[in-house]
Amino acid sequence: MSCCWTRKPASTSHSGTFDLRLEIATADVTDADELAAVAARTFPLACPPAVAPEHIASFVDANLSSARFAEYLTDPRRAILTARHDGRIVGYAMLIRGDDRDVELSKLYLLPGYHGTGAAAALMHKVLATAADWGALRVWLGVNQKNQRAQRFYAKTGFKINGTRTFRLGAHHENDYVMVRELV
Repeated sequence: MSCCWTRKPASTSHSGTFDLRLEIATADVTDADELAAVAARTFPLACPPAVAPEHIASFVDANLSSARFAEYLTDPRRAILTARHDGRIVGYAMLIRGDDRDVELSKLYLLPGYHGTGAAAALMHKVLATAADWGALRVWLGVNQKNQRAQRFYAKTGFKINGTRTFRLGAHHENDYVMVRELV
């Protein structure tokens, strides 16, 4: 199932203006290579500056490779949603069903040129609809405490800080906020 989202922003990080027509859809195994390429470009942007590039690369190799995406895409507890512009993946989100009626929003990333265009909102809309279709009562996520931009976006879409957790990235233990959005 897919949906389309059209927006004409006044300006973006692209030069000039453009018509943004996105297709938001569920990924399949044929998307694994392209998802890995997008993940390799977007994950480092969400990391704190103090994290060594080799630790980021190691995480990407271990968790965001084509082979790992192929595994994720065949896992019945997961859904990967894509945002496509002109047929190319420009962003993605990964949801994981919990044992209870919670869904984890494990990842939501966009290529830098699509920040501020409404693409994240379109992807989040599909994330929340998918979680509701699964019968979830709430969606939760972890966001680095230093990632103010992401925190503002999640708050704007109804998520509230509910706690903290640590996330290991290389030799570092990063501090995340756990944010939750109730669906009912």
